[in-house]
Amino acid sequence: MPVPAFSATPSRLLAPFAAVCLLTVLTSCVQAAPPVSAKSDDPNANPNYNGLPLDSEIVEVKTRPGEKVATLAGGCFWCTEAVFERMEGVNDVVSGYIGGKVKRPNYDQVCGKMTGHAEAVQIYYDPTKTNFEELLKVFFKTHDPTTLNRQGADGGPQYRSSIFVHNEEQREIAKKTIEKLGEEYRDPIVTLIEPATKFYVAEEFHQDYFRRNPNAGYCRAVVANKVRKFNREFGDKIKESAK
Repeated sequence: MPVPAFSATPSRLLAPFAAVCLLTVLTSCVQAAPPVSAKSDDPNANPNYNGLPLDSEIVEVKTRPGEKVATLAGGCFWCTEAVFERMEGVNDVVSGYIGGKVKRPNYDQVCGKMTGHAEAVQIYYDPTKTNFEELLKVFFKTHDPTTLNRQGADGGPQYRSSIFVHNEEQREIAKKTIEKLGEEYRDPIVTLIEPATKFYVAEEFHQDYFRRNPNAGYCRAVVANKVRKFNREFGDKIKESAK
């Protein structure tokens, strides 16, 4: 059943005003959080993390023959989904919840910040056209990996920056990517590397949200900016159908 508009988070409901009052919103909504040491070499040293143990069991995901899957959380899944749906080599993107402690969570529960889930996307891709490392490059360029449990005005553990790995190869690539990119940011990267546990597909209302609601306030004020950044930074990776 579609989720009614009034169940959206306050930051999304206020999105039409965000473009005008963005500086005020970002200043007033900053969430108090314990500091992350700039000297830490552990990308999982996130004091606000309240999900499953980082050694939780990985759940196998079924894919089509010749297809692979990546699971990424970079804030609002409307944004992340919109970006990767445009990328060459990506067959499908599904929005959902992962990394929490409650079975079959719904949107309101996740937004309540008590289940430990992150808003995330599962990306099904063709490894002959792209790879996990390329997906991570897009991921890091299209969100802020240095803000703890926050992307812009969206705050809470459900908006954490996280890479949910499906195997040891992905874990190693994620670690090396974070180490490599660490020198490019003024603040330390707080992106988590978590096991890809059970992924719960979000309500139909959230699937393909930007494509179906391009004129919604949040889409115009926030999602569209992410898409434009992808277009600028990765023009050579845009699907022909998305140009």
